[in-house]
Amino acid sequence: MGGAGGREPILAVNNLEVAYGAGIVVLRGASLRVETGTIVALLGANGAGKTTLLRGVSGLLPTHRGEVVGGTVMLAGERIERMAAPNIVRRGLAQVMEGRRIFAELTVDENLRAGAYTRRDRGEVHRTYELVMSMFPVLERRRQQQAGYLSGGEQQMLAIGRALMASPRLLLLDEPSLGLAPLIVQQIRDIIVQINSTGTSVLLVEQNATMALSIAHHGYVMQNGRIMKEGPAEELLADEEIREFYLGVGEAGRRSFRDLKVRRRHRWSA
Repeated sequence: MGGAGGREPILAVNNLEVAYGAGIVVLRGASLRVETGTIVALLGANGAGKTTLLRGVSGLLPTHRGEVVGGTVMLAGERIERMAAPNIVRRGLAQVMEGRRIFAELTVDENLRAGAYTRRDRGEVHRTYELVMSMFPVLERRRQQQAGYLSGGEQQMLAIGRALMASPRLLLLDEPSLGLAPLIVQQIRDIIVQINSTGTSVLLVEQNATMALSIAHHGYVMQNGRIMKEGPAEELLADEEIREFYLGVGEAGRRSFRDLKVRRRHRWSA
């Protein structure tokens, strides 16, 4: 996928290999690109390596006893695969981790301000804060409330708002719709589109493939630590095998992915 107008992609992951602990290899030469200003969806079953890839991009692998053992990660043309996480944040990347990970004992206001810890221009921080509040009116109404008392959807909005306080050029989202009611999932979907419309690029990891592909420009399918398929999001959404194995529709109906794997082989994983 070529860069828009010849621009450098905001993110280029090239043949990334990651190992945990005693040499357990989880990523096996994974490559993907996020063109500047786009939303890219990364799909795959549990254990496919999606979260590990995000950790390799955001610098969080050492926290989980993991390390990059091969390949490169480029953020706006600069290598970052062995850079400390705070330095990566300062270069324009923010991540919303699976499970939200808000500071439950702090207020909404304190959580948001914690997201701007790498920024020094107070005027710019204030402008970002007001933007986040306009994007999430429910957080403005609850700004002095302890975050642990928010609903699941409100906590997810807070986690996204906190990440936006870093004013990222690239936002990584790990399963933002997980465990949320359908109406809240729709709100999160619309929020991601709104964030992207302001110029922030997005790498979206999602089990909800229909939601992810409905807003993405490009998509990747990961299996067993490798990227097995990629293409424009609308093409992946229309692909019979993707629909059958990851969206739960098509001739297979509601049968499990494991059952389907026994019955058929992925032509694209041969």
